[in-house]
Amino acid sequence: MIVCPNCNHQNPDGATQCEACYTPLPATMSCPNCGTTVQTDASFCGQCGFNLKASGSTGSPATSAPMSAPDVPDLDPPDPLIEPEPLSMSSQSLTPDPPPDPGIELPATLVSQPGTTTEEKTTLPEEQTAPPPPPVATPTPGSAKTQLQVQSVYLLHLQTQSKIELPSHIRVIHIGKPNDQIPPDVDVSGFPNSEIVSRVHADIRVEGDIYYLEDVGSANGTYVNHTPLPSGDRHRLRTGDRISLGKGDLVTFLFQVS
Repeated sequence: MIVCPNCNHQNPDGATQCEACYTPLPATMSCPNCGTTVQTDASFCGQCGFNLKASGSTGSPATSAPMSAPDVPDLDPPDPLIEPEPLSMSSQSLTPDPPPDPGIELPATLVSQPGTTTEEKTTLPEEQTAPPPPPVATPTPGSAKTQLQVQSVYLLHLQTQSKIELPSHIRVIHIGKPNDQIPPDVDVSGFPNSEIVSRVHADIRVEGDIYYLEDVGSANGTYVNHTPLPSGDRHRLRTGDRISLGKGDLVTFLFQVS
């Protein structure tokens, strides 16, 4: 079958014109190796790869003859190289620059230094130079000391509106009444209804700038914001916390930081 290159119509072998579009069909021949129909202008058989251009083929695949190198004409020898002439240094180039007149003062930026270029010696105008950074204000030791003195921590007794300032140099502040075992740092024996407060009632522990309240086994308990504080547990105190020593909210303090 011959396939039309214009409309792909399959025509019978030996046809010279397409039956569908009347386009002239290429001439065909049989492959001398496998007998497959191929075009006469083909170089190789599409079925077996036989070399159709090889002369004197007898049915076996032809081997390609080695290609001979093309004849290259002899080239003319190049002209000899011309030796460069040495550069002669004139006396003017060896003459150093005359020293500046001592009577004329040159700017420091224009004085040439060894190994510097003109670009390195040029400076920006005064209005383009960056201003120096402002000085950093360092706090004086007195200001920090004054700030520490202003802040105070105290307990405000609600029944009498009395203030008890907590000592800043003690890490464990004992709250209670005078006794022979642990003397209290905050003595509540002078307040009304102090009989419900144990002699060793509660502790305030200071860790850095954080204050913790802890009940140390009091008889009537310790309450924080009307909630009982279990013995041995700690509560972090914040400004405004309500501390009640004993039941009935009879001895009550507010934790204050100012």
